[in-house]
Amino acid sequence: MGAPKKGTNDGSFLYDPCLLQGLDWTSLQGVMSPPITNTAPGEEWLCVRPLQVDDFDKGFISLLSQLTTVGKVSRMDFLRQFLAMEKSGGYYVTVIEDTRHKSIIGAATLVTEFKFIHDGGLRGRLEDVVVNNTYRGKQLGKLIVMTVTLLAKKLGCYKMSLDCKDPLIAFYKSLGYKLEPGNANSMIIRYETEPS
Repeated sequence: MGAPKKGTNDGSFLYDPCLLQGLDWTSLQGVMSPPITNTAPGEEWLCVRPLQVDDFDKGFISLLSQLTTVGKVSRMDFLRQFLAMEKSGGYYVTVIEDTRHKSIIGAATLVTEFKFIHDGGLRGRLEDVVVNNTYRGKQLGKLIVMTVTLLAKKLGCYKMSLDCKDPLIAFYKSLGYKLEPGNANSMIIRYETEPS
């Protein structure tokens, strides 16, 4: 088991856009009303796709700042991280673009991890989910979360997990995520570095 090869990725995308084709939305009947998918996002000016090199100029970093502290990320910093993620593989940053304004209005990250357990399986983690404040109420949060969730399934992940704050538990439950008994808390240790 493992992640598919990049195939037709031309280098401007973080991962092969063909991986988003053929996601199985049939199991999500009734989750979204009206029904939307990554290929039919509800408005012709919306595009769900992998992160691109040009997305720095389309407001990707400022969108992330609506989620958490980003710090000072220059174009070179963005490019360096993009290339490191592309080279190492396993990073599936997926975005929603408003093509009318050439701006990134939603994003979520699927990070995959090779395991020895589960027959040498692949585990997925959902990270950095954000939708621009001015676009909320259009099911775009559901759309971006379910796109990367279905992508994880397509890639062969045996499990997809996430950490969220208490107010978001109901949202993720509505999409089929469940609290894991005995493992409801997330603990971390941070290694702060001095700004350079």
